[in-house]
Amino acid sequence: MTPTFGVLGPVVAWDETGGPVELKGPRHRAVLARLIVARGRVVPVGVIVDDLWVDPPAGAKGAVRTFVSALRRALEPQRAARTAARLLVTDGPGYALRAGPESVDAWRFEHTVAEAATAAPGRALELLEEALGWWRGPSYAEFAGESWAHADRTRLEELRLSAVERRAEARLAVGLAAEAVPDLDAFVAEHPWREGAWRLLALALYRCGRQGEALAVLRRARELLAEELGIDPSPQLTSLETDILRRDDRLELDPDRMWERAAAAYDRTVASGARARLESTVGLLRSLAVAGGSGLAAAREQRLATIVAAERLGDPELTARVIGAYDVPGIWTRSDDPEQAALIVAAAERTLARLSPGVHDTARARLLATIALESRGTPGDRGLRAARESEAIARALDDPALLASALNGVFMHTFHRSGLAPERDAIGRELITLSVRHGFVNFEVLGHLVRLQALGALGDFAGADEHAAAADDLAERHERPLVAVFTTWYRAMRAAATGASDADAEAGYRAAAKLLDGSGMPGLEHGILPLALLCLRVSRGLPATFDADTEWGPYEPWARPHLLLADGRPDDAAAALRRAPEPPRDLLVEALWSLIEHAAAAVGDHDLQERARAELAPAAGEIAGAGSGMLTMGLRPVRG
Repeated sequence: MTPTFGVLGPVVAWDETGGPVELKGPRHRAVLARLIVARGRVVPVGVIVDDLWVDPPAGAKGAVRTFVSALRRALEPQRAARTAARLLVTDGPGYALRAGPESVDAWRFEHTVAEAATAAPGRALELLEEALGWWRGPSYAEFAGESWAHADRTRLEELRLSAVERRAEARLAVGLAAEAVPDLDAFVAEHPWREGAWRLLALALYRCGRQGEALAVLRRARELLAEELGIDPSPQLTSLETDILRRDDRLELDPDRMWERAAAAYDRTVASGARARLESTVGLLRSLAVAGGSGLAAAREQRLATIVAAERLGDPELTARVIGAYDVPGIWTRSDDPEQAALIVAAAERTLARLSPGVHDTARARLLATIALESRGTPGDRGLRAARESEAIARALDDPALLASALNGVFMHTFHRSGLAPERDAIGRELITLSVRHGFVNFEVLGHLVRLQALGALGDFAGADEHAAAADDLAERHERPLVAVFTTWYRAMRAAATGASDADAEAGYRAAAKLLDGSGMPGLEHGILPLALLCLRVSRGLPATFDADTEWGPYEPWARPHLLLADGRPDDAAAALRRAPEPPRDLLVEALWSLIEHAAAAVGDHDLQERARAELAPAAGEIAGAGSGMLTMGLRPVRG
């Protein structure tokens, strides 16, 4: 491991344990600091000499080489004699410090502040608190008077001041006005010309119920600017003073009041029955769908009604927008309402036929993506063909939002055979890259969940864990409560697959199942807990005994043979096995074929056993069922 360096205060270095590295004298630290300022670029020896001495003595270049040699011994103590340095290197006429981007506290500070700029307020506050905590004093403290350090010190100080103000903004955004006041009060005393800080202090005081003090702060700022600089306060300060005097609602951090104001304005502005209102309804339903169980159920109930209303207006372009605007990602391959899904597919097909060929490519792609998503779990290849056509249009148009929806549709149809976890992993990887670049939070979550499933199938639980954590982090920052259903189920499956005791594995599944109550996802909820327990028991050679009133949902045909075997009725089990249909091509296809293979072996149906093994053969390198992210048979699906 390489050492790390600190310049946000006196110049220091730390070894891999966090202990200080002995850097000897001030000239040694000056050389190190000068190379850090250069950010990996070569600094000629002559430049270093001129920077270290006003009147260089004879032998100054030799002294620099001595300083560098001592630094190398301190920074790379394990380096063998006469081997090339890897960190402080000689390059042409001078030296360079080849430190990684995380190795210097100033560089980490810049990166973290930039990350905070695009993060949600809660996450931004965490990042800024951490970054500001790295400051130990003025940057390059002992070299404050050196011209070579001036530009970097000035830039870092301005970045620090901006970070303090942005931390205050983040505190206000998450409702921590009282916590913001003390720091801001000290900040404006030290930096009185920063009008943004005065504005934040006044706003923080107002939100603490201290209206008089907020107005006094603004008066103090106005007087200071007039007396010392001879200028008037900015329009932002003047406007804030007026708003505080009026107790304007805009100053409050109250989402309910904001919603009421916006809704009232919308009702006043947009006439009842207007097309804009119909399209806006879809946007509301899209937000409802990711807000939690009751919101998802409500969105599903109202979605078809908006499509019917759009079709009645006789405008295929409007109908296409209404259908396609509901771009809510899907991760589970069984529809929550198959009848409604079929009606939506039919409406999308009708609208697609009415659009003029060769035009409306964006609308066509969204309709095709809808067809692909709503056709999941159904026989035939229409869904896959629609997904591929939507993907081709999106790529041709170079439309990232379209491509994200299309890739979701493609994912839903990557189950035509077993063993396709690597293909799904590639889809998840592209979704994440695309979403991070363009700010598609919902599809970024989807990408992490897709990769969680795929890597689980491949037995890469360390990688899957990272994606589960990333999905949970996004869910917390952006209020996506349904994500926890999938990550909790994944962790229960992971425990079962990696050797948890029978009791602990079952307890994990039962705890995960509680999150499904009221989740608004019946296509996932119905029968999944008993199926997970059945897979666990069968794979571990435990009795497949269940209460008679167990609700198996759509999985009853594949569970029945095992229940009859546990009841000592092998002939009836064999008959039930022959009646069981072929598993649907979805996330559970490998788990269900594994159940068939086990039951066939138990009743001596060798033909069906070989058929099951043939179906599972492409997944020979995967863990049976783990690609669902929900349950597993806990073994390799193909056995000798």
